[in-house]
Amino acid sequence: MPQLFLNEKSCETTADPERVNRAMTEMVRAVLAVAREDRAGTLLVSREPVTALQLAHGHAIGKWIGTPGTKDLWQRLAILQSKWPHREAFPEGETYSDVEYRHDGDTVEGLGAAHLTGGLGVSLPVEPRWATDRLTLVREELLDGEDGGTALTEVEISHAATREHVTIHLPWIRRGADAGRQKAVEGLRSGAELWAARSDLFPLLQFLPLAEQHFAELSEAWVRPVGERLGELQDAVSDWDPDRQPISPQWRSYVRTEFEARRRLCWFPDIDGENRLFDWHCDFLPKPGRMHFRLVHEERTLRIAYVGRKLGV
Repeated sequence: MPQLFLNEKSCETTADPERVNRAMTEMVRAVLAVAREDRAGTLLVSREPVTALQLAHGHAIGKWIGTPGTKDLWQRLAILQSKWPHREAFPEGETYSDVEYRHDGDTVEGLGAAHLTGGLGVSLPVEPRWATDRLTLVREELLDGEDGGTALTEVEISHAATREHVTIHLPWIRRGADAGRQKAVEGLRSGAELWAARSDLFPLLQFLPLAEQHFAELSEAWVRPVGERLGELQDAVSDWDPDRQPISPQWRSYVRTEFEARRRLCWFPDIDGENRLFDWHCDFLPKPGRMHFRLVHEERTLRIAYVGRKLGV
């Protein structure tokens, strides 16, 4: 996922405290919606540390943290990867000191950094001008040569201030997440490494504690195929609405339930200690690799109990 750059200009208003707090809550939910799709790749970049943010004139982030209902949002935001100031997110050796970006005549350092790095601008939706999924900026660049001078061009960046804006960008976000996840999986050499990376690579999936031993026993030949199947399950769950699809998500590969005669093999103690049927399964190569899980409709996810050699074979 591209980096998320906080638009500092959206934090320089004199709006009333209640409105600022509502805007911050909405923006944080947008950032977390991105992280839901790509936990490992989501990076929030700001002008100063997140803990030192001023959300408006005289309105420190602590005032928002102290309002009812924000504790969980703050905790989830605080554990995201972050960088500051903006130049720390630039490629090594780059300063871009010869370029400036403006919006409505205002210099916008964070949004400019988003354009320079191919990232996503994020703003507090306090003012109407930030209530959009794309923004047009004016870029001014110093020209080389004896005459000097500058060149002005209009550029467009992807932007989000609400969860609805993130929804519009989901195909782009997911392409980045898929590429990052695939590269990470290709670098793994053991099931233990895959297990350790599961929360970052597949944040929407759940795993029974007993599955850790199954992952540890995977042969190296199975590590990448299992990672690819988990990625497909992650993608299926991310699009799943159990109200519209009460049976199952739209699977990305061949997934089915077990034959009646084999279901006796598919009972596992769930996280609450109750034995439950984990008969949904998918295969992976080389044969006879198989993964077993059950759907958890109320949490819009699936829970994996077993990975390894086909049960009973």
